[in-house]
Amino acid sequence: MSPSLLPWISLIFAGLFEVAWALALKASQGFSKPLPTLIFAVTAAVSMVLLAYAMKHLPAGTAYAIWTGIGAVGTVVLGMVWFGDPVNMLRIASIVLILAGIIGLKLA
Repeated sequence: MSPSLLPWISLIFAGLFEVAWALALKASQGFSKPLPTLIFAVTAAVSMVLLAYAMKHLPAGTAYAIWTGIGAVGTVVLGMVWFGDPVNMLRIASIVLILAGIIGLKLA
């Protein structure tokens, strides 16, 4: 694997861990449930470490925007699936726009 790919792979995993901590935060019900609270703490820490590594090698704005984009899209989609969050065309179109922005930043 090329060393130049490692920051991008780290960034993708950082975004996935962001999704995990956001969903664990929801499941923790305001930190009142111990297991989801623990999962939140661990996944948030892992996400930050991976993001920090990626930001050493990638432009800060690009890395941060992609990290939050992955987190936002993943959290919205899984919120729809697991928590019954609303699904409508405006939300779907917004997800598509976020994905287009993530792809655009990667290509730029």
